[in-house]
Amino acid sequence: MKWRGRFQHYHAASLRQDVIAGTIVGIVAIPLGMAFAIASGVKPEYGLYTTIVAGILISLLGGSRFQIGGPTGAFIPVLLAIVMQYGYQDLLIAGFMGGVILVLMGLLKLGALIKYIPRPVTIGFTTGIAVTIFCGQIAGFLGLSGVKRHEDFFGSMKEIALRLPSWNIYSVITACICLAALLGMPKLMPRIPASLIGLLLSTLASVWLYPGHVATIGSAYGSIPGGLPAFHPLQINWEHMQTLLKPALIIAMLGGIESLLSAVVADGMTGTRHNSNRELIGQGIANMITPLFGGIPATGAIARTATNIRNGAVSPVSGIVHGIVVLAIVALFAPYASLIPLASMAPVLMMVAWNMSERVHFAQMLRTRTGDSVILLVTFLLTVFTTLTTAVEVGLVLAALLFIRGMSRSLVMHKALPDLTADHNKILAHMVTHDHDCPQVAIFSVDGPLFFGAASTFQQQGLHLLNSEVKVLLLRMGKVPFMDTTGEVHFAALVKSLKQKEVSVIVSGIRPQPKGMLKKTGCFNLIGEGHFFENTGEAMGFAIGLVNRSKCQGCRQFAFRECPSLCGAERLSSNSSSSQSPSTPSAMTPISS
Repeated sequence: MKWRGRFQHYHAASLRQDVIAGTIVGIVAIPLGMAFAIASGVKPEYGLYTTIVAGILISLLGGSRFQIGGPTGAFIPVLLAIVMQYGYQDLLIAGFMGGVILVLMGLLKLGALIKYIPRPVTIGFTTGIAVTIFCGQIAGFLGLSGVKRHEDFFGSMKEIALRLPSWNIYSVITACICLAALLGMPKLMPRIPASLIGLLLSTLASVWLYPGHVATIGSAYGSIPGGLPAFHPLQINWEHMQTLLKPALIIAMLGGIESLLSAVVADGMTGTRHNSNRELIGQGIANMITPLFGGIPATGAIARTATNIRNGAVSPVSGIVHGIVVLAIVALFAPYASLIPLASMAPVLMMVAWNMSERVHFAQMLRTRTGDSVILLVTFLLTVFTTLTTAVEVGLVLAALLFIRGMSRSLVMHKALPDLTADHNKILAHMVTHDHDCPQVAIFSVDGPLFFGAASTFQQQGLHLLNSEVKVLLLRMGKVPFMDTTGEVHFAALVKSLKQKEVSVIVSGIRPQPKGMLKKTGCFNLIGEGHFFENTGEAMGFAIGLVNRSKCQGCRQFAFRECPSLCGAERLSSNSSSSQSPSTPSAMTPISS
């Protein structure tokens, strides 16, 4: 997508629509930015800085016209684990490195590859992340005191259970007020951001009705500074890079997946098409610059992108406006954000988790009871109880193994013969019977990819051929779309073994890729160029010309139209007719003898 294409036919009315959409999304993004930052183990202002810097850069440099970037819920478990293990400063370095990796992925044109991650894997880890986020907000919802953060799910749940006696009735009331607004506002006034109304109502209730009884952002993290985020230089050295390479890879992988999923959703809503490689480059640059201002890793936000589109966005200008709006509100009203109760953040994140949980697709896929159901469940459980990295790695391996297993079963080799009753002698498998089969010519139809997973199937069929008395083998390969080196090795081994038994191998209808593979390895020359034919009819005529005619004498299989003339049946029929005339001697005796 060229730059001018993103602003094609742009005019004053388009700018007005972008300003409206960007303003609404900016208001929506403020409570989410703070909530995501707090849940990730860092100060709330760092989420706002991410929304400002990354939000503007992703819209400016990305490959989607409508993408809204910023901190997202999908990053919460990953970033929290990095903060707890390495600290905030190293999180910034890991985010910067993740940005570099994303840029490299875009430059290497790897954007399309991310789309090939199996759906059960993405749904599995997305639902797992949603469960982790939801359960992680229970302590904030109940106002539990003295709760320590844990990286693992069991540790977190155990900690909540131990701290249950410390629950705070005022925190529960505050959280319920916010939750009621989150559930009711979309029905009453759908165009007004429900999260903002929820935070305002619950904050006002805590300040006026029971001041000092609930923990706030100010009491937990201090006041939020207003104005522009300060420049934050990074102290990067080789040791840091080695230590943080794995977290950086996780950030890049998750950021790439989430941003491209969000771009695909935007395409579906607008009928446009994003540039996946440009999107990765834009996301990468944003994640390289954002840590320099204290911001955490960012990616495309599906919900905010959808909100942007629904409110009439026309171009990336709406995303830029969204970042500017957040900056203006932070500069003017940052001190008031310190009054927001932490209990108000919990239902906001719970709703985010509920909306991102893919619960409908999860249930549908689980009900299919197929291999995809296994991949889904394993990925989900590993995401919740171990780490996202382990979950995705195991999910991908399982998906690959099940794919190989399915594809290996898709290779079918069946012996076939022409149907002599049909007009065009169509080659059919069911024509081969005990009483109807040519002892010299074997026709096999090969259907499916000949690759390492299916090589054993081809090898087993080859063993049966080697134990037969066949003199000519015709392989119909028009339905073999692909052949890898392992498949070629088994194919070539069969050809060589048949050649040693003086069996001629003929190939018909071979496709370009398998043919190219055979030429590269020399198997094409081993078979002989004259033994390759475009269609089976020509190949069959050539094969019949190679049979031993002396062995055809007396054969009554009649597998081909040429068989009567080859086995002497026509002469026998002619002589039988002549024997009915007194002047013609019978020829039955010498043939039968």
